Amino acid sequence: MTTHLIGNHCCIRQALQHMDDNHIKFLVVVDSGQKVIGTITDGDIRRALLRGHSIDESVSVAVCNNFTYVNCDEGLHEVIEKFKDPRIEFLPVVNEQGKLFNLITRRGLNVLLLKNKEFSMDFDFNQINENDLEHEIFARPWGFYKTTILNDFFQSKVIYVMPEQALSLQSHQRREEYWTVVYGQGNIQIGESIHPVTPGQNFFIPKGCKHRLTNTSATDTLILTEVQLGDYFGEDDIMRYEDRYGR
Repeated sequence: MTTHLIGNHCCIRQALQHMDDNHIKFLVVVDSGQKVIGTITDGDIRRALLRGHSIDESVSVAVCNNFTYVNCDEGLHEVIEKFKDPRIEFLPVVNEQGKLFNLITRRGLNVLLLKNKEFSMDFDFNQINENDLEHEIFARPWGFYKTTILNDFFQSKVIYVMPEQALSLQSHQRREEYWTVVYGQGNIQIGESIHPVTPGQNFFIPKGCKHRLTNTSATDTLILTEVQLGDYFGEDDIMRYEDRYGR
């Protein structure tokens, strides 16, 4: 948290250097008594320079902004309400003396809650990996998928199967799956049974059960959401029995 602090006597050049050295994009400005008097972001500095301010001007004159904050005796509801403003990416938490008590970022809060960790104003957000919020899109021969949430208890995905493509006939040993079809048409094999699928249908695939999804449309993508429950969610927990792509 101290890496985000800078004194109001510092100049823009020092602020930029501090951001660069610490790989951060915003700073909290404090006075000589460590009372928070404003915040600055890399965007604030860019706009100040475009307005003609010198890089050697004081941050308190050129770029220090009125800031949105929360008090340390407030709670999660107040934090969520203030993050409803899309312009706010971080919130200083200040104590009764106006000094910095904590820092909450929008991304850090999302990771904290989606990981099912208990929120408190004094939570050590330095232990949060904000990159846990981002999940890549993974291409497959049949289409692609993207994880939307992953924590110790479950994983959720959205899966897109391209026209006339099919997942392999497969099973999982360490997870069960719940599928909801949201768009398109096709069929699903669960065990030895094959069922037509249409939007709104739900399917349960137990651990160890063979299953396969096929898009029977020649033009439309088949889209479903998937929730996995188990003790392991890696892609290597796949036993393939048949696969048109030779995997």
